[in-house]
Amino acid sequence: MEASTSTSSSAIRPWRTAFLSLRDEVQNSPTNTTLIHLLNTLIFSKSQTLIPAIANLPVHEVTSDAMFLVELARNLLGSRGNDDALHALVQLSQLIHYFSDRISFKMTSVTWVLVLHTFGGMVEMFLGADGVKRDNVAEFEATKQCLDTVRSLVDYNQRTIMLSDNAQLLEFLLKTVSYSQNVISPCFSGNIQGYSLESRKIGLQRSNLLEIQTTAFTMISDVFSRSGTSLQAHHWKSTVDAFRNVMDALASKSLLVENNVMDRFYTSILHCLHVVLINAKGPIQDHVAGFVAALRMFFGYGLTNNSNKSQIVYKKESRTTHVNSHSAESNSGAYVPPHVRKKNQLKDSNSLSTSDGPRGTLDYMSSDSDLSDSDGSAKGIGNFRSSKVRVAAIVCIQDLCRSDPKSFAAQWTILLPSSDVLQARRYEANLMTCLLFDPYLKARIASASTLTTMLEGPASVFLQVAEYKESTKLGSFTALSSSLGQILMQLHTGILHLIKQEKNNGLLTSLFKILTLLISCTPYSRMPDELLPTVILSLHQRIIEGFLTHSDQSGLLAVALSCLTDALSVSPSSLKVNEMFVAEISKGLNDDKASSGLLSTLLHYSRSFTNPTVSLEALQVLKAVAHNYPNIMVLCWKQFSSIICDFLDPPGSSRAGTVNSRHTVGTIGEKVLTNAIKLLDECLRAISGFKGTEDLADDKLPISPFTYDYVKVKTISSAPSYVLDGQMVASDDNSVSGSQQWCEAIEKPLSLTLFHSSSMVRAASVTCFAGITSGVFFSLPEDKQDQIISYSINAAFNDEVPSVRSAACRAIGVIACFPQALKSVEILGKFINAAEINSRHSLVPVRIAAAWALANLCDSLRHCIDRFTLERSAVDLIECSKMVSLLIDCSLRLTRDGDKIKANAVRALGNLSRFVPCSSQDVNGISATSLLQLTWEDSSWLERMVQAFLSCVTTGNVKVRWNVCHALSNLFLNETLKLQDTDWASSVFSILLLLLRDSSNFKIRIQAAAALATPPTIFDYGKSYSDVVQGVLHTLENLGSDQMFAPSSFKYRVALEKQLTSTMLHVLGLASESLDHPVHDFLVKKASFLEDWLKALCLSLVNQIEAEHDSTLNQKHETNQSEAEHDSTLNQKKEVINRAIKSLVKVYEGRNNQAMARRFDKLANAIL
Repeated sequence: MEASTSTSSSAIRPWRTAFLSLRDEVQNSPTNTTLIHLLNTLIFSKSQTLIPAIANLPVHEVTSDAMFLVELARNLLGSRGNDDALHALVQLSQLIHYFSDRISFKMTSVTWVLVLHTFGGMVEMFLGADGVKRDNVAEFEATKQCLDTVRSLVDYNQRTIMLSDNAQLLEFLLKTVSYSQNVISPCFSGNIQGYSLESRKIGLQRSNLLEIQTTAFTMISDVFSRSGTSLQAHHWKSTVDAFRNVMDALASKSLLVENNVMDRFYTSILHCLHVVLINAKGPIQDHVAGFVAALRMFFGYGLTNNSNKSQIVYKKESRTTHVNSHSAESNSGAYVPPHVRKKNQLKDSNSLSTSDGPRGTLDYMSSDSDLSDSDGSAKGIGNFRSSKVRVAAIVCIQDLCRSDPKSFAAQWTILLPSSDVLQARRYEANLMTCLLFDPYLKARIASASTLTTMLEGPASVFLQVAEYKESTKLGSFTALSSSLGQILMQLHTGILHLIKQEKNNGLLTSLFKILTLLISCTPYSRMPDELLPTVILSLHQRIIEGFLTHSDQSGLLAVALSCLTDALSVSPSSLKVNEMFVAEISKGLNDDKASSGLLSTLLHYSRSFTNPTVSLEALQVLKAVAHNYPNIMVLCWKQFSSIICDFLDPPGSSRAGTVNSRHTVGTIGEKVLTNAIKLLDECLRAISGFKGTEDLADDKLPISPFTYDYVKVKTISSAPSYVLDGQMVASDDNSVSGSQQWCEAIEKPLSLTLFHSSSMVRAASVTCFAGITSGVFFSLPEDKQDQIISYSINAAFNDEVPSVRSAACRAIGVIACFPQALKSVEILGKFINAAEINSRHSLVPVRIAAAWALANLCDSLRHCIDRFTLERSAVDLIECSKMVSLLIDCSLRLTRDGDKIKANAVRALGNLSRFVPCSSQDVNGISATSLLQLTWEDSSWLERMVQAFLSCVTTGNVKVRWNVCHALSNLFLNETLKLQDTDWASSVFSILLLLLRDSSNFKIRIQAAAALATPPTIFDYGKSYSDVVQGVLHTLENLGSDQMFAPSSFKYRVALEKQLTSTMLHVLGLASESLDHPVHDFLVKKASFLEDWLKALCLSLVNQIEAEHDSTLNQKHETNQSEAEHDSTLNQKKEVINRAIKSLVKVYEGRNNQAMARRFDKLANAIL
């Protein structure tokens, strides 16, 4: 023990003596020259004895002495240009590195600041302008040691390192990258041909610099992995700027050097870029183009010319040996055994294996005979490393797309092919070449994932401008739309080719996902007519071939069918696809097995005996066919109906018990049956000619000669598509055939499923009634009509499941649109009570459906209430009054609900306000205008309703405000309303003018303008007439310079201009009847604008007359009815304009402005 203690003491004595002496000497603040002498004398010269002593010293003592050396190094940083100081710093970095290798230092924030600041200055001296020489290998090695020391300190202090320490560490690493980048470019410009001493030095320098950057980027990755979410934005921006400098340097070169050292370097920098991008703290758009240009160079990295034939080469450079390299020399000399060659290669592993010049196709290749059998594995490892580089680059492309998809959209033409996608790109690698030809699966999967990301998000928007043109039609300049069209064509070609050939389950699933997104993004109406049929037929062929070599056959088949659903759901529908279906049906359908016919294959896979998941997807495909190609449903109703009935009682299948079991709610069997009923619903809608249940008149402008020719067609998502290639297909009267199919459906499938134990099945069954049309409904036998009404009412009252109640309310809302269906007050009362009860339901979806049905009932009630009261007894008259009162109270209550419910409640009140009496006597003092007026006693409803409207304008969304404007239009048309006598009239007109002037939504402004034009006489405007004239005129005057609108509203600008024209002419036509002098003075003030505006209006009318006259001459087959409609509309426009001008003439004459009056009178005569 004593001997051991004595040995330990003797070992640590030199250490303590040296450091105590050094501490004593530096207390007098020696000069740097003296300090260097002290370090050489006391520390460096005795390092061989100091280092072994570490094992016997306390950790805190070694740490203290090491930090003391760091302080001394900091003092030497001011000696720039001093070779002795530089040499001392090199020795200090080496010594501190030795210390950190043998003992773990416990760091604090103070010591972190000291170390990082000092090491940062040392690296600057080692790599900066003062320290760079052609033979400065020692300084490069010292830089590596500084990084290794910091890395070991970080590894040991990971749990205690603070965010501020990480930020300083990041700054140190970024400085290191910057300094090394300044050195690495000139160092790479040298030539290393041959094996001279100079060449070996250059090779070693390059290797050291690459290792420095590799280590720095790896450490930066670790910093962002630890604290990326907590680092400040300026730190992230500095890191991105550093990356941009490095990547720009790579992109500026025409080749990528390839060897093992470069593999590690590229992998580290690309992985680090990935980590930085996924922790984005700011905009990236300024760097996207630069990063993409550099990253694209890696797409073919490591793919060599001596690959097998299936591996396509598409790079300028390759992993080859230069003609002047050592290997080439050895080939011409004496034989060198493999183990000697291997030693030589290891000895020179830091030298480059490619020249610095551009590499072409005539490079000398290392033949297989030059490598021993054992070298094959090394070659495989090299290929694996190079594949990691390609994968990392592709992942970074995906990160850029996710970080800023809008800016990334400009890179599509760079990253994706516009022609010859199935040809390998030797010099222009892109994502599709990676996906098609890369020999490594992970690289192909990464390419697929990146393509998926690119096709998601805003791609579906900007790709709508794509338009395909043949290359022969393209000029010297290719428009973006044409470029995108060509890219989409190549993507279709490449993906369909891969789907046909791919064997890997995971990649094949990704390919189907890419194709699904591609289908959703492609504007097929602007692409070749054959493209969509090609997609459908390719998918069909792949489904027929099956997936026998894959482990998950059913799963892949389901995915393929799902993709087919998207292809058949493309809108507008394809005429060629429709013709394909008609041709198949004419030959006969066979659902016994998958065949060459698409419909037959789908019918086969949708059968109840197939895999439930596959059957579910096949039913979805058939549903898409019924929705997008409804005209073929009559032709194949028998087969479709058979499929649906088969699910209710599949022969010899145990799944029947599963479907009908009360204990399997939500099972796959119920989902399949539910989809079968949804298919039935879609077929019935298609055969019935269903075009939507919403009131299409809501979105049209009120009847006016200036708005008559602007008709907006409203698309109803639940209605089948009757448009083929953009042309509306004329639908025949399907009431007769539809009646037959509806009877069959009610008798078997629906009679069973309406009372099914599964709520999903019941809800789908009741939803079928929401797709019936009035023509089909009244062609049904009376007992079937009663059944539909009875089923709907019972479900709305008695079913406990919210989804079923919601579906029942939807069905009631549809049937309520057929006034003849309301045969009695009793049925009307049941409908109203069902809607009212469900409007109190706790779940929002049920209340939405109930409010929608309520609004439809209010509209139908306006048309049928007089029929009830005239034909029935006084009891019915009283009941009708009670029902109207109930509807008013219910609607007013719902205006305090959510926006979707509130919008329908306002619509309901608007429908009621059209006919509910505002007083108990007729406005003219004669008999009541309706029998309801005789029994109506509620005089407060109008005041409450108007207050609700005013409240909804301030609290509701766009749809609510639009409905308020529409409801006010209805209210103004109420014949019993004395608008000029109400206290709230001015408030209502003020609200409408406010919406007309300030709303950013053009549809609201259109409806507000339409409402302002509704009052027929000047007395109805009351005191607000002056405000209305000025408000409408100012809006019309500023319409051209108005920039306050939502982008989505821009398409309604023409409609707004037409409606403002109609409203302005209406109120001007009443101006001569006004006794309000300020109005006349205002019109005199605006006479110049009005004259110019009316002249332009008259000129456009004349041009329209001439254009339609020329069109009539060219169209010999135009009907007399069409000519009459045109003439009537033009005459009405003339009349309205003339009335407005004559009114202005009277105003100007009354204000003694005869000159202006004559000018307007002349204008009036010009249009007669």
